[in-house]
Formats: sequence, structure tokens, C-alpha cells
Amino acid sequence: MSDMTYRRIGRSGLTVSEIGLGSWLTYGAGVDDRTSIACIRTALDAGVLFFDTADVYAGGEAERVLGRALSGIRRADLVIATKAYFPMSDNPNDRGLSRKHLHESLNASLTRLGTDYVDLFQCHRPDPTVPIAETVRAMDDLVRAGKTLYWGVSMWSAEQMAEAHRIAEATHAAPPISNQPPYSLVDRAIEASVLPWCREHGVGQVVFSPLAEGLLTGKYRADATPAGSRAAHEQRGRFLRPMLTPENFARVERLAKIADEAGLPLARLALAWVLRDPGVASAIVGASHPEQVQENVKAAGVKLDASTLDAIERALV
Repeated sequence: MSDMTYRRIGRSGLTVSEIGLGSWLTYGAGVDDRTSIACIRTALDAGVLFFDTADVYAGGEAERVLGRALSGIRRADLVIATKAYFPMSDNPNDRGLSRKHLHESLNASLTRLGTDYVDLFQCHRPDPTVPIAETVRAMDDLVRAGKTLYWGVSMWSAEQMAEAHRIAEATHAAPPISNQPPYSLVDRAIEASVLPWCREHGVGQVVFSPLAEGLLTGKYRADATPAGSRAAHEQRGRFLRPMLTPENFARVERLAKIADEAGLPLARLALAWVLRDPGVASAIVGASHPEQVQENVKAAGVKLDASTLDAIERALV
């Protein structure tokens, strides 16, 4: 029996595992298929039911790997999420949040995933070239067609989500239930306006990079980059390297001491901190080895006491 704990996404009826498994920069790209499938199966054994991917990850290969790994698992036991927005070819219609692209992208994702529907279909970024009303109605059509059960957004502003919510309410369309932003001890940008708006309107967070691309595992030091690590990889490390600053290394050093005092590994402290907010339904982690999955799922259900939370706030200054 796993120790995984579960939460609803916002005010929706959809339940996800507090730890979700993502596939950005890993499956179909930086990690071989055998290891990828081992990671996904390890997550399943640990009680993870929420699996997040996107069409653009490894040009569709991440979805194919996930589909193969989940083959044979009872579909009702899974929550599968994917996303669309980024260009998938040179075709000018094969990108963005138009009705045409959203329908065609989801159909292609379903084929790669080997399933008849996804549980959550997300707008991977806002699209300033397409009216939000068109996107809302297209998503509502996909929900009504049963190709996705819910829809959400990723990295939208509070104002953009408010407009989508208003349009959905006025047209009796399905509203977005979720937002997928980066959120971690060293990236708290959503706290200013996104989290307050989402709390008020019942939109849940399924956050990515809760370990700041691995920075918050403590394996990176100012004086050395571990061989074979993400930071050492030219392509996969391009999002991590800008975070490897003297200020962040100092924060990590202070946070590591707090984790020791709390009797927790640093990564577990970081994940538990993200999950301290009831508006966060799931923290999506990446993994290139099954052992990383086994460690990260242990953050589910961990509660940090008030003194630890206060110490964390002081350490982040």
C-alpha cells in the first residue's frame, strides 16, 4: 500500500496525486526508453496517478513513451494531462491556440498516447494572436466531444485567466480548472496575483519545476557542476544554468541546514513547501532514474511546522 496522498484540482471534481510525474526534457529525449518506462512504472507503484506531458516534448516522443509505459494500466486509474501551443511543424496552422490547431493537436496527442481521451488538456502558453473567446469555445467543444474531460492553462496571467473565466461563464462553456506555472522556493512569481485570483475562482495549480530544475536537490555547488547532470548538458541545462547564481547557492546552503534540522532531505523539504499551499493540487517532478521517483514521492503528505516555515522565509531573503 502506497503512502501517496491526493487532492482535488481547485473546485473541480478531478483528483490528482500530490506528486505528479512530468516528461519535460526527459522521456523521449534525455532518457532512454527503458529507463523512462521504469520511472513511470515506479511512479505507478508508488501511487502516482497524475502524468503530465505535452505534444512539443521531444517532438511528440514523450507522449509516445508515456503511452507505451501506461499500456495495460486500467485507464480509469490514471489522470493523463497534455498540452498544446508550440509549433509542431512549419505549417502556420500547426501552432497556437486556434480552434483548428487545438482540435488537430489533441487528436494527434491521443494517437501518440494510445488513448481515447485525456483527463486534462492545457493551453501551454497564452496566444496573443488568437481571441481568448475562440480558445474557450474550442476547449468547450473538446470537452463536449469527450476528447478531454477538463481543460486548463499554463503560465497565463491572472488577467488572462479572468477573461477566459468570464467568457466561459457568459457562454455556458466549461471553464479552465487548472494553471500550470513554475513554482519553487526560488521562483515565487505566482504569489503576487496568480495565486490570489485562482483561490478566489477555484482554479487549482499543478506546478512544474518545484525543485528548480534540480537546484533544490542540493547536488549543485558553486565550485563544480556534476558530470552527467542536467546543468552539464548543453540543451537540457539551458533553463537551469541561469538559476545557478551566487545568491541562489547561498539560499540553498541555508535551506539545507533547515532541512537537516527538520530531519528531511532538502528536495523533500522543497516539495513539502510547495505543497503547503492548499491551492497547489500537485507538484510535477521530472526523473531520469527510478530512484529519483522513489525519493520524490516521499514528500506526499509531509507537513512542515510553523517554525520550519518561518525559518524558510528568513533563509530566502
